[in-house]
Amino acid sequence: MAKYILYGGQLSYFTGKARAYLNWKGVDYEERLATRDIYASTIIPRIGYPMIPLLITPDDEAIQDTTEIIDYFEAREPASSVIPTGAKQRLAAHLLELFGDEWLVIPAMHYRWAHNRDFAYSEFGKITAPELVGDAQFEAGKKAAEKFQGVVAVLGATPEMAPAIEESYEALLDELNAHFSVHPYLFGSRPSIGDFGLVGPLYAHLYRDPASGDLMKSRAPEVAKWVERMQSPPEPKGGAFLANDEIPETLLPVLRRMMREQGPCLVNLVEQLSAWKQANPGTDIPRMIGMQPFTVEGKTAQRIVLPYTQWMLQHATDYFASLEGDARDAVVGLLESIGGEWLTDLDIPAPVKRENHKLVWA
Repeated sequence: MAKYILYGGQLSYFTGKARAYLNWKGVDYEERLATRDIYASTIIPRIGYPMIPLLITPDDEAIQDTTEIIDYFEAREPASSVIPTGAKQRLAAHLLELFGDEWLVIPAMHYRWAHNRDFAYSEFGKITAPELVGDAQFEAGKKAAEKFQGVVAVLGATPEMAPAIEESYEALLDELNAHFSVHPYLFGSRPSIGDFGLVGPLYAHLYRDPASGDLMKSRAPEVAKWVERMQSPPEPKGGAFLANDEIPETLLPVLRRMMREQGPCLVNLVEQLSAWKQANPGTDIPRMIGMQPFTVEGKTAQRIVLPYTQWMLQHATDYFASLEGDARDAVVGLLESIGGEWLTDLDIPAPVKRENHKLVWA
């Protein structure tokens, strides 16, 4: 039987997420480096744009989005699921996947381009010009990296925000280190979708890049060990979530940080996307629709508004809307305890979905 093929790279934020999940799920797959030739011959022809990771199934189905990759395998092998069944744990897992995927890109991009620039150039050179060596490969990587460096500022990782971003990230490392000193994963001895969301940035940029990796290993060694477990799971498809739908006390500071930093941007995104749809009827959804303020450690700046983020948010809001009775009450109590009351009555006037590798109106 043909293997699954994962096109990606060690340098890639989301390949790290997909790889960790495939390893834990015990999927028989082959990872292939997404070189310039692979982009031209395979990735762009299959999905229409240059984006990794890309999974090709034995049936020749192409799946690009990491959340959709996880959903694909969860539907086929519901046993040993990474989606908790407890209401509080499941909602928290959706939120932390969103936090990792869509918010930790800020410190990830900051540390890569402020502290690991030459390493990144070398890595890009290996991908884009594997036929070259030495300085020639480095210069090719430097040129290829220009488009990635160009988005750093619009994501919010400006030099002016650097002290606040580093203060926030180092505090997050401390919070996660305290948690992983007690629990091997977010919700017990089994990783969840929240773990896989967090490991994307925390592996590819913040563990593997040398200066960032040194910081993680010295300041938060338990986080580094968790990253290593996520990439090479000691017990694939094993472990269990904590009993009685428990949310560990050690995880509450992380959830509060998410609500404090990312929460206002999520509310603003929903408002902006609704207004954009009204102002642009019948128009395809663009990759970005404008700018929004964000605040980290008391410092405020501007960053882009990404409609895709709402699709990730809808995983949490749709699940919350499905709850009734005691389960709903329990989740409301959790949200109130972490500063997430806004989510309980959040209206999304312009919902979105993904079809054929792109975001469309639902």
